[in-house]
Amino acid sequence: MADEDLPLTPDLLLQAYSLGIFPMGSEGSQEDLYWVDPHERGIIPLDGLHVSRTLRKTIRRGGFEVHVNRDFRGTMVDCAERDETWINDTILDLYTALHHRGFAHSVEIWRDTTRIGGLYGIAIGSAFFGESMFSHERDASKIALVWLVARLRVGGYRLLDTQFTTEHLTSMGGIGISRNRYQAMLQTALRDRADFGALAADAGPEDILTLL
Repeated sequence: MADEDLPLTPDLLLQAYSLGIFPMGSEGSQEDLYWVDPHERGIIPLDGLHVSRTLRKTIRRGGFEVHVNRDFRGTMVDCAERDETWINDTILDLYTALHHRGFAHSVEIWRDTTRIGGLYGIAIGSAFFGESMFSHERDASKIALVWLVARLRVGGYRLLDTQFTTEHLTSMGGIGISRNRYQAMLQTALRDRADFGALAADAGPEDILTLL
């Protein structure tokens, strides 16, 4: 879907998410956007995250730090650094504006002074709409997803929307559901309030794994 005459604003973005649609850029170097409303929607049930034994060992081993909203725009830029991306300058500016208004958040994995993985998305009511993730080191995006799900569970969220299903997400418990079922779950989640900041800032690996 597309509407070149309707200017995309942060408020319009929030309305679109509340209706179950989201924008994507045609190319990272272009400013054109189009609306997406998939017939099959990807979600991760918040009580169904799969954390493999190997990933649990990696998390317990540590050697990294997890930060929330430390560098939101930088996380988006990292997510865009791939051969093909929908994250263009328009998307960057709009989501950064939503971040400043408290609707967009990043979960970032750092080693010393280097961000090695992360993800970002939009929070409305008790729904979190995951947008993109990246890894510069093995399993870094998976660690970010583990911390995200723990944060959403503590904060009282009902829905984690991943937009689509991928092999990466399916391996961690992601599933595809029909548009009608998604809409029902979305409307329920929008009626409730949740707190993205409810997880203690000093929650360590054992705390996080216990929450899942």
